[in-house]
Amino acid sequence: MPPVKPMLAKLVPSIPPDMHYEAKWDGFRTIVFRDGPEIELGSRTGKPLTRYFPELVAALAERLPRRCVMDGEIVVAQEGHLDFDALSERIHPAASRVRTLAERTPATFVAFDLLAVGDESLLSAPLTERRERLALALAEVTPPVHLAPATTDAALARRWFEQYEGAGLDGIVAKPLTSRYRQDERVMSKVKHERTADCVVAGYRFHKSGPVVGSLLLGLYDTAGALQHVGVSAAFPMARRAELVEELEPLRMASVEDHPWASWADEAAHGSARLPGAPSRWSGRKDLSWVPLRPERVCEVAYDHMENGVRFRHTARFRRWRPDRTPDSCTYAQLEEPVRYDLGEILGTPPAG
Repeated sequence: MPPVKPMLAKLVPSIPPDMHYEAKWDGFRTIVFRDGPEIELGSRTGKPLTRYFPELVAALAERLPRRCVMDGEIVVAQEGHLDFDALSERIHPAASRVRTLAERTPATFVAFDLLAVGDESLLSAPLTERRERLALALAEVTPPVHLAPATTDAALARRWFEQYEGAGLDGIVAKPLTSRYRQDERVMSKVKHERTADCVVAGYRFHKSGPVVGSLLLGLYDTAGALQHVGVSAAFPMARRAELVEELEPLRMASVEDHPWASWADEAAHGSARLPGAPSRWSGRKDLSWVPLRPERVCEVAYDHMENGVRFRHTARFRRWRPDRTPDSCTYAQLEEPVRYDLGEILGTPPAG
């Protein structure tokens, strides 16, 4: 019975040998519960996602075993490429909007583990058995439900790691062949792409614990010469957070008025530019105020990949200051673009959308 917390993965630097390998999907991790006509979609936090994906609920009711629990990922694809932005938009409070988006950007469910079938729990069964049972249960499944491709060939996994990024996937997940399903434990390993970029530090937000730096606001210049907000870097020890306030004080501006992101508080301005503090249903009442800095310092950060080519998908990791770089040299042109790869080649048949 829900909720069930999914088994998790720890980040490792390279693909480990002698394991079960799958692609790392960039979507919403979801535990699917089916009991006859009842379908429940549970998120990683245990909160239900069911109301947001009516088209997927109908498809799962037609395609899954009558009583089962499956672990997998909900994704949305656009033009053969995963689109996390389109997926995020599916979480909307208005039922009418949910129905519209279900038609406009239908979702796909990619299954990669089987936790129960009929009256039988498989949590204590080894991965090899769970995978075999899952493949049998989905032997004739049709879109928008898919069985996640898997292999025990490390060389093939390394090829997937290079190719699949072009379809919007995150990397590779490696699972011990004999592992049991352990909820909320980091039993698996994940290998993600990492690149570096030189970014302009154009501001910071305070940490929730007090007047120390919580995150640095990062910018890149576009082809028109406008400084676009591309993300944040936030993983600093507490002592370093306090040092950064003093270190960045000479760059602190009295007001945001003369800053490149001066219009961030104007909701209309966010339609044509990437600015910090954008209104979002994800942030709710979270304090999005920030301290403007003269955009004169450059830092190198590590990132996994870009979302739609305009911002970092996840929080970037601070590497070092770059006093040898000028702010105007920090442009989108430095970013490496993965070679495009069609998602249909991975799943065997085109996903929904």
